[in-house]
Amino acid sequence: MKRFILIGALPESLINFRGSLIQSLRKTNYQVTAMASETKTIVTQQLAAWGTNFCTYPVQRNNLNPLADLKTWYALRQTFLILQPDVILAYTIKPAIWGGLASRILPNARFYALITGLGFAFQGKTIKRKLLSKLVTFLYSIALKNARKVIFQNPDNLNEFVQRGIVPADKCALVNGSGVDISNYTHTPLPSGSITFLTIGRLLGEKGFREYAQAAKLVKALYPEAIFQLLGPEDPSPDGIPLSEVQHWHQQGWLEYLGSTHDVRPYLQNCHIYVLPSYHEGMPRTVLEAMATGRPILTTDVPGCRETVTNGDNGYLVPKANAQALAERMIWFIENHDRWEHMGKRSRELAEEKYDVHKVNAKLLEIMGL
Repeated sequence: MKRFILIGALPESLINFRGSLIQSLRKTNYQVTAMASETKTIVTQQLAAWGTNFCTYPVQRNNLNPLADLKTWYALRQTFLILQPDVILAYTIKPAIWGGLASRILPNARFYALITGLGFAFQGKTIKRKLLSKLVTFLYSIALKNARKVIFQNPDNLNEFVQRGIVPADKCALVNGSGVDISNYTHTPLPSGSITFLTIGRLLGEKGFREYAQAAKLVKALYPEAIFQLLGPEDPSPDGIPLSEVQHWHQQGWLEYLGSTHDVRPYLQNCHIYVLPSYHEGMPRTVLEAMATGRPILTTDVPGCRETVTNGDNGYLVPKANAQALAERMIWFIENHDRWEHMGKRSRELAEEKYDVHKVNAKLLEIMGL
C-alpha cells in the first residue's frame, strides 16, 4: 500500500480543517499518517477511528528560533526516512518550509505545499517585518523548489508568490479554501430578538478585533440595543491581543466576549450578521461556516476575504483597519433588516456552489494526481 503523510502544526487542525480530506485520502487506498505537535488523546483517537496514524514532531509555529527550527527539520527528515512516504502534503508556514526541505532526503517522494495564507511575516512596513519577510521569502523559495505543485487558497496569495519569485506560475494551483461541510453547517432561519453581530477567531490584532470593538462602541452610541459578540481563544503569537484588553471591551459594554468553544454552530445560528474585519486570510473558514449557516457577511476587502462576498448580494466588503467604515456598514445592516434574508440565502447558495468541502477535496486530490 502506498503511503501518504499530511503535515500540519496544530493537532486540532487535522480534525477541524483536514478531517474530510483525511477521510477522502483513505478512500484512495493510501496509508495515511498525520503529523503535528504533541496533542491530547481525543485527537489521536479520532484519527485512529479514520484509520489514520498520528506522529508527533517538534514545531514552534509562533517564533523564529533557529535551533528549534533545526529540530523541526531533523525530526521530519528522520520520520520520512522511516516511513518512506510516496506523497507528502504540508500546510501552513513551518510545515511547508521545513517539510519541503526535509523531503529532499527522498528524491522519489512527491511533495506538495498548501499555502493557507501569507501570515504575519508578509504584513506590515516596519524594518523588523521587512527583514522577516525577506527571510521567509528566501526559505520558501528553497523549500518549494522541488515541490510538484504549490496550492493556494486565493489568487492574491498565488500572485504574491509568483511576483516575489518564490515559485513559477506553472507550478501553482488554486482551490477554494479549505471548504466547509455543508451538511454539518445547515442553513438555519435568522433568530428573533435584537440584532446580533458575531466575529470568531484567535485573539490576534490582525484579525481586526480592535477595529471591531471600536466600531461596536460607535454603533452602540446610536443603537444601544445592538449586540456585538466575540468568540475565540487567546493566541501566544507576537500579534496576540492580551485577554485583559478583551475583558476591558467586555466591561465597557462595547461587546460580549464569549470565550472559546469546540463547536461554533450554536453561536452562528444565534447571530444575524457575521463579521470578520481581518487584515489578511488564505480563505477564512469561519466566514465559510457562516455562509453555510445562511448569514449575511461583513468582511474586509483583502485577499481571501474578498473572494467570499459580492457587495450587495450576500454581504459587504469594507476597507481593512477602518473602524469608522466598519461601523457605518453595521449601521446600514441595522437599518436594512429587510435585506438580511436574501443575503443569507445567497451566502448559503455560494457555500454550496463553490465551497463545499467535498468539491474542494476532490480538486486537491486531482491536483496531486490521486
